[in-house]
Amino acid sequence: MRQGKQVALVAGGAGFIGSHLCRALLDRGYEVLCLDNLQTARTINLQPFEAEPDFRFIRADVVDPLPDAIARRRDISRIYNLACAASPPQYQADPEHTMLTSVVGTDHLLRLAEQTGARFLLTSTSEVYGDPEAHPQREDYRGWVNCTGPRACYDEGKRAAEAMAFDFARSGRADVRVARIFNTYGPNMHPDDGRVVSNLLCQALSGEDITIYGDGSQTRSFCYVSDMVDGLIALMEADLPELAPVNLGNPEEYSIVELAERIIAETGSPSRIVHRPLPVDDPRRRRPDISRARELLGWSPRVTLEDGLQRTCRFFAAEIGAPCEQIAPVHIAAE
Repeated sequence: MRQGKQVALVAGGAGFIGSHLCRALLDRGYEVLCLDNLQTARTINLQPFEAEPDFRFIRADVVDPLPDAIARRRDISRIYNLACAASPPQYQADPEHTMLTSVVGTDHLLRLAEQTGARFLLTSTSEVYGDPEAHPQREDYRGWVNCTGPRACYDEGKRAAEAMAFDFARSGRADVRVARIFNTYGPNMHPDDGRVVSNLLCQALSGEDITIYGDGSQTRSFCYVSDMVDGLIALMEADLPELAPVNLGNPEEYSIVELAERIIAETGSPSRIVHRPLPVDDPRRRRPDISRARELLGWSPRVTLEDGLQRTCRFFAAEIGAPCEQIAPVHIAAE
């Protein structure tokens, strides 16, 4: 450890949100240990800072015992657990591993927090609310999850991880925070990860048909990645008055058809919208109540969907080699 440096472990740090979090922590003066098995992440996400002296990448799977490079450290002060495939095609590809990542992996990291005295943050998910009957979703809503369906490996895995984290906290074994994150988008997303923003943007930029599942009336709330990272760090550093999860997401709600129309307009794409059958257990509505985050963290999103889509559109245009002259330049105040 460098003199005076705090050490942060980011499990899943090579992933979409994880790589942005690593960057933010380095900028805040942390030594960062990035742990990732690269099952769904890409090392290209780490290239901008992998040569920095305060960054170290360790390839390993949280399902396995933690490698000595991490397990023997006693100077880790922050543990961020972002380890898990996060889009339905990814986490359904190996449902057993998805469940084990959430449960066994979280157990390994919580035990490390217990040994080191590090503060621990679990990134849980809005999927714990399932196909919600309550709208918008508050943290005290217990959800409507199909515990035997094809999405259960992720939904129930995250619910179990939350239960374990809170049990460690109640028994005084670890200082924990739990973030329930809602749909997040931005640069460093994988073009083929199967999430709605990456799907629609890449299809529009390529001039392909834009695929909408169902009639497109289902809603989501989209949070730009820099806002999400700010929220995660604020939650980690907050002194919370009670043991409870905190929703992090953008409370503005859009239908999938509306999102597709915005993307077509943004890209100037000739793509047409086509409809496919709705996947099993796909939530009809999703919108976070972020009153708790506003009150406890002083946090709320600042990047508009228009500005966030422009940034993300330029990233994907470069990623897939699509022309981007039609995309308007982004003029956004410093964050």
